This record gives sequence, C-alpha cells and structure tokens, in this order.
Amino acid sequence: MLMRGYHIAVVGATGAAGTELLRVLERRNFPVASLRAIGSARSVGKSVSFRDESIRVEKLADQSFDKIDIAFFSAGSDVSRDYVPIACQSDAIAIDKSSAFRMDPHVPLVVPEINAEDLRRHRGLIANPNCTTTVMLMALYPLHRAFAVRRVFAASFQAVSGSGARGVEELKQQIRQAAREPGSTIPATVYPHPIAFNLLPHIDSFLQSGYTKEEAKMQEEARKIMHLPELCVSATCVRVPVYRAHSVAVSAEFERQVSIEQAREVLSKATGLELADEPQSNHYPMPLSVAGKDNCQVGRLRVDCAFENGLSFWVSGDQLLKGAALNAVQIAELL
Repeated sequence: MLMRGYHIAVVGATGAAGTELLRVLERRNFPVASLRAIGSARSVGKSVSFRDESIRVEKLADQSFDKIDIAFFSAGSDVSRDYVPIACQSDAIAIDKSSAFRMDPHVPLVVPEINAEDLRRHRGLIANPNCTTTVMLMALYPLHRAFAVRRVFAASFQAVSGSGARGVEELKQQIRQAAREPGSTIPATVYPHPIAFNLLPHIDSFLQSGYTKEEAKMQEEARKIMHLPELCVSATCVRVPVYRAHSVAVSAEFERQVSIEQAREVLSKATGLELADEPQSNHYPMPLSVAGKDNCQVGRLRVDCAFENGLSFWVSGDQLLKGAALNAVQIAELL
C-alpha cells in the first residue's frame, strides 16, 4: 500500500532521470499518497516499479495533473514549456529539471544547500539547475561564503548518462566493436564523433560567442543561484567516456586570501559534500567513487599559481542524483 501524503506525478517516468527520481522518492521515504507515472506515447503501456507496486505509464495529456499536488518534470524543455503551465493551472506545484524556465526572473532556481530561501517566492514552479552547475557549486559556494568569489575558470568532464540511456548504450556498443575489431571505424549517432576512447569538447549547440549553451549555463545559473549577477565563469564542457557522474576542474579567485587549511576546514563542514583530499594516498574524487551516491566529493586542493587569492580544486558528483533527481526531491521536501 502507498503511504498517505501527497499526490505525485512524474513526467518522463521511464527515462534515466525519471527512473532515478522514483528511486529517490522511495529511498528517502517521501510521503506519497498516490503516484502517477506519465510518459510519451511510446511509453504508454509500460510499467514502473514503486514501493513494490507496478504502476502503468499513462500518456501525457492536459488532464494528467488533475488532483496532483507536486509534478516532477524530467522529459525535456519542449514538454516542460507545453505542460508546466497546465500543471500549474491545475494547482500542482511543478519542479522542472529542464532548462525551459531556469532563467525566468519569476522562477526560483534552487540548490537546497545554497539558496533554499528562494523557494519562498515561488509561484507554483521551481526550476532544477543544470547538473554540471550544481556539482560545481556544491564546492564553490561554501568557499564563496568564507572568501567571496570573484571569478572562475572551469572545465567539466561529463558522463554519457547526461545524454540519457541513448548515450550510455552508444558508449557500450562502441567499446564492444573496438574490442571485436581493433582499428575499425566506430559509428556515432548520439554524438557527432565516437565517444569511446575519445573526448568531445562539445556539449549542446554553439553560441555566437564561441561558447556552447552548456558552458553559458554555468555562468548564468551560478549568478542566479548565488545571487552574484556580476560573477564571471569561463567554462569548457567536455563529454568523456564515463558512464555516470560528472567532474569539474575549478580555478577560482576570491576577495580574501585562501589557505589550504582554511579551505579544507570550510569544505569539510559543508552539507552534501565530502572532502576527499589525500593525493599522496591516491585519495581524491572520481566518478567511480560518487556514482550512485548522494554527496558530491571535492579534493585536489591547491593554491592557484595564476590567480591572486586563488584556489584550484576538483569536484565530482552523480549528475543523475544531486544534479537532477535528488535535488528535485530535496526541493519537494523543503516545500
């Protein structure tokens, strides 16, 4: 039997992020009175599992949000633009994973460990930030509170699961083919080039500035979440042949001088973050260390040799959890 509590809808319930969301709701014992699994036409008739019950997937429609308290959207920007307003008109609170409404000045863009107070001004819709931005800010924000960040240079190393199940499957197929036929041409459909044994400095479309949309998000969203409208973030986002969990190399300049001892103390006390900074023992954050885990990890701390009052560090986090499903459920818990 389902618990008494809130009536929940999950749009995109059969996708990678939607599946993870169901697991997080169950694992964190969120008070669910009823669950409506919603998908595209090709998902109708499938079932998802929640608390030992099999729930059939319904087709997304205008009536999908009748008597729903909270609607989680994990089906992309186009779906969110069309159906989030309908959900809100049905008096559901929408928590949207897509980028559709993130930069709307009337929509809170929330990482609960950073700007939970922004939830107080929601008008029925809360946006979930970009997963790479979230992972970076989990380490950067505690440092900002202590030392006041000026500017940031960052390079992300993003797993193929950030492209959904298709990205994971393409990497698996390319690895298999390379093992069977070494030196053969590896076909690519999800990405413009093979991802197996390769790095692609190209995530999302290019802007006129030469940056990609993904790279621009890291500045725009960081500014909004941290309430720092003048913050400069120069990012390079790279797709890597890793199945799960994103990593970011960060060099940040601060208003106040930073020592390694002070930085470690600050980061060791940060909620949702673990300090993994023993490089001499080969202990530092890695995708394999954080995959499937709620907390992000930060390490490789060192005084930056190019910045005044600078610090360089490496942070890793599961983008399907803290970058998406977990963050969304944490927002719902706060609500």
